[in-house]
Amino acid sequence: MYRFSKRLLDIIISLTATIFLLPVFLFILVSIKLSDKGPAIFKQTRAGNNAKPFTLYKFRTMKTGGDPFGASPKNQTDPRLTKIGTFLREYSLDELPQLFNVLKGQMSIVGPRPLYVSQIEEWDDNQKRRLLVKPGLTGLAQTSGRGNLTIEAKLKLDVDYVDSAGFFLDLKIIFKTISCVFSKSSIYEKKYSEKQQTRNSKNPEPPHP
Repeated sequence: MYRFSKRLLDIIISLTATIFLLPVFLFILVSIKLSDKGPAIFKQTRAGNNAKPFTLYKFRTMKTGGDPFGASPKNQTDPRLTKIGTFLREYSLDELPQLFNVLKGQMSIVGPRPLYVSQIEEWDDNQKRRLLVKPGLTGLAQTSGRGNLTIEAKLKLDVDYVDSAGFFLDLKIIFKTISCVFSKSSIYEKKYSEKQQTRNSKNPEPPHP
């Protein structure tokens, strides 16, 4: 029953939001194209439910030629970001195209944020349990500290969500997300890992939610 209601809620919210926000989509698309050459939509492979790869959509926030696999921007002065890209990130508007991922059934409105397939081998068996549910547009980690959390803390919260997932928890996360977006809460990552490990393009950091 929960799975049915969750999918129904995903469809209703994503379809309604897509129709309602269509003018916003068009404005953002034009703004990105005018601010920097290159595609307005950024596509990247991420790990989905049961580790199945899928193509995730985002509005492009970095300049053409910027390394999309580099460390997450630490602040709004990151030279890789365009002006419109900075604004989109600070209000999480760059994530809006993922509403289409939700409609396609690859993602849910609520769930662990989708990370890179290559990162799965770094997780222990308990952390891999985050893959038992569809990745989400927002999740427990994003409403519990976001950029203030390390990857280890986020993974723990993702597993906590898997253990506690329910209709009312999803609604709580959705409403809390709205508050976090308007307050621009913890947008930029403060510290990636408890180990402060350095990553490169072959073994990148998880994207900042």
